[in-house]
Amino acid sequence: MATDTNHAGGDTPFSQAINQAKSAAEDFTRLFSDLKIPAVPDVETLLSAHRRNMDTLSAANRIALEGAQAVAKRHMEIMQQTMSELSETLRSLASPGEAPQAKAAKQADLLKRTYERAVSNTRELSDLIQRSNGEALDLLNKRFTEAVDEVKSLVEKSGAPKF
Repeated sequence: MATDTNHAGGDTPFSQAINQAKSAAEDFTRLFSDLKIPAVPDVETLLSAHRRNMDTLSAANRIALEGAQAVAKRHMEIMQQTMSELSETLRSLASPGEAPQAKAAKQADLLKRTYERAVSNTRELSDLIQRSNGEALDLLNKRFTEAVDEVKSLVEKSGAPKF
């Protein structure tokens, strides 16, 4: 039992979907043809501004990536230093012949130094991150200000009503 899929009436699901898509496209075209979009006065200036935006975004991403790499590198150095110091400390604490009071004093001193170093290292890593993010943000802020001035200039050149 063969089914005829070539109906002229358009009552198959496929033809219904095609008709809906055509209708949506016509509605979309009609909607945008009614809009009164001002002509772009200088396409080359607009494209040049877009290129500068993309260059700035790329540079900001590069700065952020370099900052993240510097933080990761420094973090690895800190971890290596910490592991080395931990090994040395464990060896010294495991040595026989020391009074329990002396070992307790050593442990307290070790705890204090470890805490101070951890705070210092955290502050250093935080400063690296802040500096990197600040540089990237400064670059983006500068370009944003330039872009607003460029748009203002284009609007003034075109004689379009001001905002």
